[in-house]
Amino acid sequence: MTTDIEIARAARMKPIADVGAKIGIPAEAMLQYGRTKAKIDFDFIEGLKGKPDGKLVLVTAITPTPAGEGKTTTTVGLVDGLAHIGKRASGCIREPSLGPCFGMKGGAAGGGYAQVVPMEEINLHFTGDFHAITTANNLLAAMIDNHVYWGNALGIDPRRVFWRRVIDMNDRALRQVVSSLGGVSNGFPREDGFDITVASEVMAIFCLARDLKDLERRLGNIVVAHTRERKNVTARDVNAHGAMTVLLKDALMPNLVQTLENNPVFVHGGPFGNIAHGCNSVLATTTALKLADYVVTEAGFGADLGAEKFFNIKCRKAGLSPSAAVIVATVRALKMHGGVTKEHLSEENVAAVAKGCSNLARHIANVRSFGVPAVVAINRFDTDTDAELEAVKQAARAQGVTAVVCTHWSDGGKGTAELARQVVELCDKGAAQFATLYPDDMPLWDKVHTIATKLYGASEIAADTNVRQRFRELQSGGFGHLPICMAKTQYSFSTDPLLKGAPSGHVVAIREVRLSAGAEFLVVITGDIMTMPGLPRVPAANTIRLDEMGEVEGLF
Repeated sequence: MTTDIEIARAARMKPIADVGAKIGIPAEAMLQYGRTKAKIDFDFIEGLKGKPDGKLVLVTAITPTPAGEGKTTTTVGLVDGLAHIGKRASGCIREPSLGPCFGMKGGAAGGGYAQVVPMEEINLHFTGDFHAITTANNLLAAMIDNHVYWGNALGIDPRRVFWRRVIDMNDRALRQVVSSLGGVSNGFPREDGFDITVASEVMAIFCLARDLKDLERRLGNIVVAHTRERKNVTARDVNAHGAMTVLLKDALMPNLVQTLENNPVFVHGGPFGNIAHGCNSVLATTTALKLADYVVTEAGFGADLGAEKFFNIKCRKAGLSPSAAVIVATVRALKMHGGVTKEHLSEENVAAVAKGCSNLARHIANVRSFGVPAVVAINRFDTDTDAELEAVKQAARAQGVTAVVCTHWSDGGKGTAELARQVVELCDKGAAQFATLYPDDMPLWDKVHTIATKLYGASEIAADTNVRQRFRELQSGGFGHLPICMAKTQYSFSTDPLLKGAPSGHVVAIREVRLSAGAEFLVVITGDIMTMPGLPRVPAANTIRLDEMGEVEGLF
């Protein structure tokens, strides 16, 4: 069987100027990175502001399993499917993090004949955006420590420095460290730690900023520490926000690449969906909406995480109003939610599929609770039987939505033509009545309770005295209007990754609350979720190498 990487290498890519021309981007508006990648100039983007928006379509999915769902693959396939039926379409997805690429997940540029290319470059260093974000984050960390070293005029309490360094790699050894050891000349020793770059508030700000001015404002608002009197110290106070903006200036321009069928896709930004808000940049999405009639975007992991944050954070902050949503499911994943182990997934088991569809049903209900009409995309595998596929269709019909079998992995855009027609029909009906799950003025604790009970099926949320006190401090400190960014395992509606299907009545335990004043949301960390992942027992890096021809092997 032909592999993803072999398919990507055989792609007949067009010059990126030709791809941009499909949606009206002139060559002079592109800062080209070789023949096949480009950033879009800010002046061109500014000139689009008077144009009407196209229709925005979100691709989300059921709760992920080791069996795979194919959300990015479906996103790319739908862009090609819309083009296949004659629509002017574009996609917007996130940039892959090096952590998962070398850890467990591997590449994240789609798969089969539904990929974005150049695949290897997108999955590795691409246009350097993540390096810029990492550097900006760590410049701020260095300037905080430097301020304390040179007299600490702001009165920063070294015990209450919140800002952590980041690196775009899974490295559990860096979760908790002690910095500034080695004597007086190295500063004041203190406990510190690293997060992965995609969990950084700088990444979140980068993806929510509307322009460079908004970026600088948000960076300045980052709360980095407290004084001994528990007063906030910001990045603006240590005068780091200007230099951070300079480091991010070029990175903030959206990146344009292409699908295997030469259709335009913006790949920009990459916050994790289980830790951060899991959506590509606002700037890429709003730019695409001015250029295409239909824009397909995705949000990280299942709809309980990615779609919830897309609706409650990104759409709220950017004023976006999605027209339709696609919920990706596979027969294999639904079997796992129905209790089948991985080694038996190739065996027909209609009963397990039907049982596992409880997970699909809840995701459908959750998406529709935002007033967004949905369609189910069944990402077909060779081992799926007609009876199993029919069981998924019946489960979808019971929820009042259509399920469409898609073969984009093997057939490209032709394999999603029917899905594309369903999406166009939903969009053109104008039936969407989008609304966020909670209002800005709802108390912070109640916002978390609303998400947990209405979307996760939980009976209650719980936290110790210190966490509850932190909620009260933030509420009274002027941050009560912020939305919530839940950090939760992606593998379950609960905080227990082993609890499959659609569990109900569980308690969501809150371990920590972090203020992201620049990103303008509150991160609520639940269960055992980590903001710095570790590598698995057998990391993908073990099999990634250069072959005798100097080409990358093992990335997919």
